[in-house]
Amino acid sequence: MPFVDANGVRLYYEEVGSGEPVIFVHEFGGDLSSWELQMRRLGRNFRCLAFNARGYPPSDVPLEQSAYSQALASADLAHFMTALGIDSAHIVGLSMGSVTTLDFALRHGSRARSITLCGCGYGSIASERDAWLASNSVLAEGISTDIAQAVRSYANGPTRLPYRKKDPRGWQAFLDQMLRLNPLGASLTLRGIQAKRPSLYELAEGISALPMPAMIVVGDEDQPALEPSLFLKRTIPDAALWVFPRTGHAVNAEEPELFNRTLLEFLVSVEMGRSEPTAPRVA
Repeated sequence: MPFVDANGVRLYYEEVGSGEPVIFVHEFGGDLSSWELQMRRLGRNFRCLAFNARGYPPSDVPLEQSAYSQALASADLAHFMTALGIDSAHIVGLSMGSVTTLDFALRHGSRARSITLCGCGYGSIASERDAWLASNSVLAEGISTDIAQAVRSYANGPTRLPYRKKDPRGWQAFLDQMLRLNPLGASLTLRGIQAKRPSLYELAEGISALPMPAMIVVGDEDQPALEPSLFLKRTIPDAALWVFPRTGHAVNAEEPELFNRTLLEFLVSVEMGRSEPTAPRVA
């Protein structure tokens, strides 16, 4: 198994293809296997890499709560790239992974050739934040005590139902993967990363100065991410927004053909220098 050392934590990874690197950063409810359909398709044109975050075996599972934070997650990505000799890459993240991607861009902007933010911004809307934090706490406790029940409840949430309806086999594979989560790593991730990261709106000044092209992808039935995605579109200078119809949270898994085509076109446009800053808003 291939591993890299990221600041004392071993991260398991897989890669395929050659050319400009594209790094996929997974969501809370997934791992690197969540990107399998993207690795297969984009690996024909790019050097594609995906890794399991700390807390997700076979990557290491640190035992202390202090070993889990948004800053550490972004640092892990930077160390991962450095260990593999990658100066800069296209970074693609989903949900928790999209926030890590955004935070990495804010901290290490010159190392991101582009960023793709999918289902980004849960917990950012002020009127919904307390409820989101409460549900996050309930999930963390549930995973610690009865992971099977907690995961089944999570996988049947409203933003996952479109996936279950349109692709029962794919949704079942997602559920099965979640059932294999490490309870300690998952609960510490929820408490240390998810619950403590800031709202996107608190980061507006830094986001408005991002220098790289960005693609924002959201499903129209992913309610907690719709408004934050529009905020990102309006705030990042060079940003494109794709809204997938009748789609929930895991856009890359629910609509893999549409997602792969959209992502590939975006990456090629960046490589060819065709990406341009958003036009000024008309008064």
